[in-house]
Amino acid sequence: MPNIRPVSDLRNHFAEISAEVHETNLPLYLTKNGHGDMVIMSLAAYEDRKFESEIHFKLQEAELEATSTTKRFSHKEVFSSLRKQIAKYA
Repeated sequence: MPNIRPVSDLRNHFAEISAEVHETNLPLYLTKNGHGDMVIMSLAAYEDRKFESEIHFKLQEAELEATSTTKRFSHKEVFSSLRKQIAKYA
């Protein structure tokens, strides 16, 4: 269940809100005049969600590419290419 509080709590109970978002690692939804206004989360939670979003985007991109071409690479080809790239920069 999402944690929802009025935006005035941000001013009146900032320390409590800060502790809560850091302990739970979950977003806190703030309302203004009974309507959703903003979301607060810890920096760690934000970075985690950003990373997950980037991974999701890359997977979607890979799926689209896979449907648009019939070219496939074997395990051996992929790792051989990776080893060459690593050796080039090492």
